[in-house]
Parts: sequence; structure tokens; C-alpha cells
Amino acid sequence: MVLEQEEGQVRDRSAVELFAGGGGLAMAVHRAGFRPLLFNEFAKRACETLASNGAERVPEGGVPWIPEPGEAWPLIEGDVRGVDFEYLAGRVDVLAGGPPCQPFSLGGVAKGDEDERNMFPQMFRAIREMRPRAVICENVRGLLRPSFKPYFEYILREMELPFEERLENVTWQEHDAVLRERITEGGDASRRYQVIMTPVNAADYGVPQIRQRIIIVAFRADLGVDIARFKRLTEPTFSEAALIRSMVEGDYWDRHNVPEQVRKCVLERLPNVLPVADGKRPWRTLRDAIAGIEGIEGCEKPLPPVPVEWLDRQEHYLGGFRDHIGWPDARIYPGHTPNELDRPAKTVKAGVHGVPGGESVMMLDDGTHRYMTVREAARVMTFPDDWKLQGPRGEKMRQLGNAVPVLLGEVFAEAVADALHEAERRS
Repeated sequence: MVLEQEEGQVRDRSAVELFAGGGGLAMAVHRAGFRPLLFNEFAKRACETLASNGAERVPEGGVPWIPEPGEAWPLIEGDVRGVDFEYLAGRVDVLAGGPPCQPFSLGGVAKGDEDERNMFPQMFRAIREMRPRAVICENVRGLLRPSFKPYFEYILREMELPFEERLENVTWQEHDAVLRERITEGGDASRRYQVIMTPVNAADYGVPQIRQRIIIVAFRADLGVDIARFKRLTEPTFSEAALIRSMVEGDYWDRHNVPEQVRKCVLERLPNVLPVADGKRPWRTLRDAIAGIEGIEGCEKPLPPVPVEWLDRQEHYLGGFRDHIGWPDARIYPGHTPNELDRPAKTVKAGVHGVPGGESVMMLDDGTHRYMTVREAARVMTFPDDWKLQGPRGEKMRQLGNAVPVLLGEVFAEAVADALHEAERRS
């Protein structure tokens, strides 16, 4: 799926994507009806991916254009710290991105030392310069750890009051004290944001992967968004309990031609007591992803098996699928266990293929194992099959591991679109 505006289609919502990476959140926001105005990314290979899927690079030193429907969306390649966003002031409905937030040690936080790779300050600068109606950020669940908690709560307060700019030589603790005071004072609603932080497991949203993350959404306070409605729209609709019930009752197996011995082994490992029905849909599994998932755009067709003789790093265009390439020498050992077909995949990580934990290895029904192909990894990230990833295998896997699963991002982007529409309708 190329990110482009269909000819003759008029979009009344716009978006800017920072730290765009391989395009997962970008695709999600676009599918929710937001027309891209600008993308920024630093990594060379990720920029190549974006360009091969519809972006047009802004020449070095050039001025980005504001695209009309049907025009290519501009991509600024390079450090976000050198990008001026003032020309977009008042034009942006959603600012989206996953700012790199490198780990802060307990000692570092206590001293006020911050990793210079932390890009949340640039996200806040972009908010000040654009004044978007809404913001969507995705980041790692590790920010909720006790050692990070004070700093992370400071980040959330900064998003609430992004116009209270932190000055040079001011520690984050000093700035946080100012923010706490300003929050209690109230003030101009057009310069404040309502912030919702949601811990998520992507599997609970229909993604065939266990992926623990946080989604931060902020709405400009003067819009009067119904926050309770937004929260209802982003509640999980899939569950492990529903998957277990589906297996025990047979619905899951009816969808797949699975050997009886495999079914028996899986069922023997399930809880003795059937979980209570919760009204949700079953978690999607790695087997579901490979077999094709109806309703996930671009992921409906089954991926063909990879013959043993084609675990040779060569592009055989199995079934015509891009990046469905076998890779040799997969190993399993204690601490490096494979993905199971009848569970959601492990978290796709930004490694090559031998990352700790066996995240890229899968166990097959015949008891053999192999590395997942890039296309299979893209499937469990819910990237459509026609999305063109650029670079060698390691770089493609890195882009996928750093991305937001498209389906997860789409749930939150659609809820943002609904919230903005309802707020406008009531005003």
C-alpha cells in the first residue's frame, strides 16, 4: 500500500510524522483519514523505504511544500533538530511519532543528567511551532519502570504544557516544579493539552504479536474533546481467554489444517478450567498471520511455506511475495526458544536474526525450526504485503522492530479522528 491520496479524493484532516522510521504509524494515521503534510526521519535505510512507498525527498537546503491531495508528501531526511516547523502553524490536525527516548539510569535521573539522544524535547518544540489539534506518541513500556517514573511523569507534564519551554541550564527537576505550579493555575486552553497515557499489549488489539508499549495521546484543551468517549474507543477487543476458548471449542482449528498431534500438544498445555467468556475476539496467532487475516488490509493472502532447500538467502519470489526469503542456520537453545505457531509471535525486535530470546525463530508443525522471513515478520507487524522495505535483511528487520504495528496505530488514530469530529460537531 503506497501512502498516497487517491485521485479526486478530498481529505479534510492533515498529519505530520516525526521519527517516521519504516512507516508503521504513518500508514496507520493515513488510513484513519489524515493527509500527510510532512515526514521526517534520520536513518538512511528507513528514508529509502519511505521514498519507495510514495515520499519525495526535500532537496538539502530546500523548502518543503504543502502537498495538495494527490501530490507526493515531502520527506525531510536528517536530524529533526534542524527542521523548522513554523510554516505548518495552524495547518496540522495530528502530529505523530515515536520519539527515541534512550534509557535513563537511576543515577542519571537523580543527578538530572539526560541522554542527548532523547528526542521528546524536539516533539515538544514541534508542538509549540505547529500547534496541532492532537498528538500521538508511541514508546516502550520500560518508561513505566520505577527508576524512570519521575522523569516519565515529567514528560507527560511537558506534553500537557508544551509552551512552558524549558530554558538552557535549567534542570528537568526545576522545570518540573514550574510545570506542577502552572498546571494548578489553569490558563489559556489553546496552549494546554489533555494527555491520555495508555499501556497496551498489541495482541489485545488484534495484532498477532505480544508487544508491550505505551501510547500517549494529547488533545488541545480548547477543543473540548470527550476524553471518556476516546477511552472507550481505544479499549482492547481481543483476549487470550477468547483464544483459549476458541481452541478448546474447536473454532480455531477449523480455520487451519493442523495435524492432530499438533492440536493435541497445544490443547494439553492449556488451563484445565475453561476461561470465562469475556465477549472479546480471540488473540491472533502467528499461524493466523501466515495463513492470512481477513479484514487486515494487505495481509489477507496465505504465505507459502519455505522449502528446506530454499533456506539459502536467495529471493525465490515464493508465491510472488516480496522479502519472503529463507535464511539458514537457525538455532534454538535454553534462553533462545522459538515462536510457536499457535500463539501470538514474540515481540519483533530491532535486531538482525540472532537476537536474544529467539524472537526471529519459529517452530514448524513437523518439529523443525527456521528463521522467520522478513515478510512473516512484517505480517506480525500488520504491514501490508506490498509495502517495500529497503536495505539488507538486518536493516529491514530493524525497521520492523522499531515500528508501530499498523493495526495498533490505526485503532488509536481512528479514535483520534472520531474525537476531533465529535468535538467539532458539538461546537
